Amino acid sequence: MHKLQALEPKKRINSIDILRGMALFGVLIVNLIFQFRISIFEQFVVEPFASPWWIDRVIERLVYYGLESKAVLVFSFLFGVGLAVQYERFQKMDSPLYWLRRRMLVLLVLGLLHLLLIWNGDILAEYALAALLLLPLLAAPGWVLALSSLCLFAIYIVISIIPLPIAAYEKAWIMQHLPIANAVYATGSYGQILQLSLSEIPSLLPLHLYIFPRTLALMLLGAYLWRSGFLQHPAAHRSLLINLARTGLVLGASLMIVTTTEAYDDWDAINPLRTAIQNITVVILAGGYAAAVIALVEFTRAGAWLHVFAPIGRMAFTNYIMQSVIFTFIFYGYGLGQFGQLGITPVFLLGVLVYGLQGAFSAWWLRYFRFGPLEWLWRTLTYGKLQSMKRN
Repeated sequence: MHKLQALEPKKRINSIDILRGMALFGVLIVNLIFQFRISIFEQFVVEPFASPWWIDRVIERLVYYGLESKAVLVFSFLFGVGLAVQYERFQKMDSPLYWLRRRMLVLLVLGLLHLLLIWNGDILAEYALAALLLLPLLAAPGWVLALSSLCLFAIYIVISIIPLPIAAYEKAWIMQHLPIANAVYATGSYGQILQLSLSEIPSLLPLHLYIFPRTLALMLLGAYLWRSGFLQHPAAHRSLLINLARTGLVLGASLMIVTTTEAYDDWDAINPLRTAIQNITVVILAGGYAAAVIALVEFTRAGAWLHVFAPIGRMAFTNYIMQSVIFTFIFYGYGLGQFGQLGITPVFLLGVLVYGLQGAFSAWWLRYFRFGPLEWLWRTLTYGKLQSMKRN
């Protein structure tokens, strides 16, 4: 069997690592403000932007309109890119799909441990399941990847237009559940919080089912764009990349402004068509973000400044899990018990601080080691033998 070596930093595509690192910041801030700080269900019944402090309202609007959904969309896209990269590398070995399947099964186990024992907002288990479903398509021609991605996007939009049970939350249940969640997460022991967290998973499942076609579509899109050479050779597609960035940002922002006018109607008066357009809008805007970052890195001097995001992007798995460990300790009762106690502004600043510390730690760590700690564990469990950790 061919021995597969990890990519050395000089062989990596910096724009991808930088984009991943920046997307992780967006995921961190969104999770922190809307899920760690308060119950995830609160957003379905509490009027947004209602803080008495203007700075809170400004930050909440910036995060909601600028990052919510968009950051995780970019992350899903990059996961698909990673699948395509790994498939190409595993082709140097016997049975590439076998090794890639092992890699995703290990991720599934680690994601489930995160979901069940640390934080029920985990997305890694969903990514692993999506990847396992998509693996056979990685051997198909590029046009199959592109067509499959379009079909899955269409399914996602149809779900937005046609009311389905998987997309619904009962307001009465949420109003009954919130006082329990607020009390237990703020003051409960680890056992009590774990019990409540596990009991919430069936109620969170509809949200995951609703976005699952979108996740699959974005992963296939990422795999296709890697296979096509678009991401491997951005200089050859300079004009297209810049036009995608401009169009995505301008069109996405314009549609966002239009569709969010009087966006918060009564609970039973949601306009399905507007919801569908909003779902298309976040995809367009996320695409604009991704294209803009890659263009800035590849074609402007900003790349030298943005390189600071690369180390945290290379250790995204470790940093993502560590964020859950840090923030559950800060907010949950078995730690500092700040759940429901902090406003948006201090929580945002906390997120910036933690992200900055993670960036500094990642840069230091990668001076001496080839992988982040969890990236090393993932690789070791995939191959069934200890992997070399220290850099030569």
